[in-house]
Amino acid sequence: MQPEIPQKAAYALDLEPGDYLWCACGRSQRQPFCDGSHQGTGFVPLPFTIKPGRVRTHWLCGCKYSKRPPFCDASHNRLPK
Repeated sequence: MQPEIPQKAAYALDLEPGDYLWCACGRSQRQPFCDGSHQGTGFVPLPFTIKPGRVRTHWLCGCKYSKRPPFCDASHNRLPK
C-alpha cells in the first residue's frame, strides 16, 4: 500500500519543543500531524521529539516519501508529476 500525497512540498513549521506524531499515511486532515485517519490502513504515525532550545523552522515531509521522515529530504522532486 502506498501513502496518499497530501502535498508534494514540505510543511515549513515553527515548532515548539515537545512530542509530535507525524502522519505517515497521508490521510490526516491535520497534516502533517496524525489525526487517527490511518486506522485500518497498515500505516502507523511516526513519533518524533523537538528538543528544547530556540524555536526554529522545521521542514516536515508532505509527500510521505522522505528517506528521513518526518523531515523533508526533497524526495518530492523525484515523484511523477
